[in-house]
Amino acid sequence: MAGHSHSANIKHRKNAVDAKRGKLFSKLAKIIMSAARQGGGDIDANPKLRLAIEKAKAANMTKDSIERAVKKGSGELGDGVEFEELIYEGYGPCGVAVMVVCLTDNRKRTAPEIKHTFEKRGGNLGSPGSVAFMFDFRSIFVVENGERDEEQMMELALEAGADDVEVDDGLSTIFAEATDFLDAKLTLDGAGVKMLSGETGYVAQTTTKIESLDDARKILKLLEALEENEDVQNVYANYDIPDEWLEELS
Repeated sequence: MAGHSHSANIKHRKNAVDAKRGKLFSKLAKIIMSAARQGGGDIDANPKLRLAIEKAKAANMTKDSIERAVKKGSGELGDGVEFEELIYEGYGPCGVAVMVVCLTDNRKRTAPEIKHTFEKRGGNLGSPGSVAFMFDFRSIFVVENGERDEEQMMELALEAGADDVEVDDGLSTIFAEATDFLDAKLTLDGAGVKMLSGETGYVAQTTTKIESLDDARKILKLLEALEENEDVQNVYANYDIPDEWLEELS
């Protein structure tokens, strides 16, 4: 399995997420509420809800918070808010391709806010399909290696149904088909590895190399500004920034 050059970027983004864990849990709760609203609160009859809950567990969201989100979405705690998923595509500084996944109850509010953020931070919002072809929708897990060496981590990834893995600096980033998320997570959980994050998301097919620290700073500022929006669930970009710059800017 060939290694991706995504691990440093993912670790940088994980550090940013850890600093805003309350916001992360709020976003995960919104996904759970939306799934429960659409298909009910029974995970056996609602695979979308089951997937949302497994993602929340992978982020170490508490059982009480998960159950409360399910009840809110299913209407047990009153009428739930109806959300819709929107995906915005655009370009950041240096032509970096950006995918923004939103879950909103008001698209008339969200669209102009996303457009304004792109323009304010040196990018521009594109039309649907303008950058999506540059990404693949995948399952992405970041786990701690523990006592396992690189060969053992690659064997575990294969057992989990992964088709790509990068082992680096005590962490492994494991990639699998998006449809295999639940099976892969169950295998990794069963192996006892500590999961730092688990999600289905967009992985760039190719990357744009960033040539200066100043450009790297501008790109990360754009992504962070987008992530600050309460309707934004995830932001994906195809930048390639040297590890030492990511460390300096994190």
